[in-house]
Amino acid sequence: MRYVMKFGGTSVGNGDRIKQVAELVRSYYEQGNEIAVVVSAMSGLTDELQTIAERLTGEYAEVAEVSEFVDAIGKRHIDAAYAAIEDEMTVTEVISEVETRLEELKNALTGIYHLGELTDRSYDYISSFGERLSAPMISGALKSLKIQSVFLTGGEAGIITDSKHRGARPTEITERRVHERLVPLLKVGIVPVITGFIAYNIHNIITTLGRGGSDYTASIIGSAVDVDEIWIWTDVDGIMTADPKLVPNARTLPEISYVEAMEISYFGAKVIHPKTIEPAVTKGIPVRVKNTFNPDGASTLIVEAVTKDQSLVKAVTAIDNVALITLSGAGMAGTIGVAAHVFSTLANAGVNIIMISQGSSEANISFLVEEEHLSRALNALHELKREFDANIIKEISCDEDVSAIAVVGSRMAGTPGIAGRIFGCIGRINVSVIMISQGSTEHNVSFVLKRDSVRRAVENLHEEFSLAGSDSRKKRR
Repeated sequence: MRYVMKFGGTSVGNGDRIKQVAELVRSYYEQGNEIAVVVSAMSGLTDELQTIAERLTGEYAEVAEVSEFVDAIGKRHIDAAYAAIEDEMTVTEVISEVETRLEELKNALTGIYHLGELTDRSYDYISSFGERLSAPMISGALKSLKIQSVFLTGGEAGIITDSKHRGARPTEITERRVHERLVPLLKVGIVPVITGFIAYNIHNIITTLGRGGSDYTASIIGSAVDVDEIWIWTDVDGIMTADPKLVPNARTLPEISYVEAMEISYFGAKVIHPKTIEPAVTKGIPVRVKNTFNPDGASTLIVEAVTKDQSLVKAVTAIDNVALITLSGAGMAGTIGVAAHVFSTLANAGVNIIMISQGSSEANISFLVEEEHLSRALNALHELKREFDANIIKEISCDEDVSAIAVVGSRMAGTPGIAGRIFGCIGRINVSVIMISQGSTEHNVSFVLKRDSVRRAVENLHEEFSLAGSDSRKKRR
């Protein structure tokens, strides 16, 4: 069997966890399997790298911050390497590699400080260091267990993207290059450890695949080398029927479809990134989500057609950190091209739109955006308003005190009464729905409500559809 195994940041958080990952890989490797490993940065490190890079362009930045930061993360990684790798020669090689990367990072951050500028290209370069520090340690831990291993960046493994920094897309040559570079290693028993999230453009300049890019990397590689399964190792027991922080009796879904996984991950479940599924779908490769720290526990298998769980509704998910923007004006009705101008303007501003709703009168358009995109969305829209006739877009309003809930299930399609049950349940707990969106596929009914109503809404919907099992149904108010 051939697998790609992706390990998240919590799996490389310290030496003991790195050692645990290496032992886990060895347990499957010794069964005769061919394994490629994809790794994330240590938990939280990518955010730390981006934060300091942005801060160094500020008025009150000090160059001493660079050394303090690099020394701190250096100690974290070197301590982890010593704890995870027992072989003296291997740990010496790994620490040498880590120190080289740290010196590169220090030079790059110092350059940003002196220039007072952070370009998108530099942003990607700085963001790449977390994975470039963790991959040598995982590879070294495998070597100390007598497993042949090499570490590669995503670009070195063959992932070639366009030049759109901070969210690059793989080009058509990626699949061939990844296959040519990795399959010969796998066939002779070498385990490549590949940095997630990172790629090269055609000029060998570092690009990144955007947040959640490590999962995406695993799926790209899995598709290119024709693996039997893609395994996403995380810190939870698979994908659940709801966020257990909101619903304590949420359960792990044993099997879901590709389309359900994409909807669930897009609408709040952070176990896998939505883009993870795209390359797997192309070749029908199953994706399995497992817990690194409970490998024999429950897990979720993502496949094209579900056989085990025939429930109408599979999960209820919620998204916070969003904002609702509404454009209104009587002149919008019947004016051709308003929506096109609005959404192209937001796209050019780099704003991600999560949900859209437009009244049949065409006198208003509402849409949900990520909260971090709100400021640039409003700036772009007010500029657009000035370009239109004054009677077309009369008002631009926003509401930041909102959340979105999605009810997901592929068997909802064509089943009468699902929407009635959803909104009947919401009505019984006296929660007001602000906006509703449903695609023509009917796999997802999503709506916006006030943020303080989310817990009650998710709990009651979870019970309405007996997602925790038929024995646990009890009404909450």
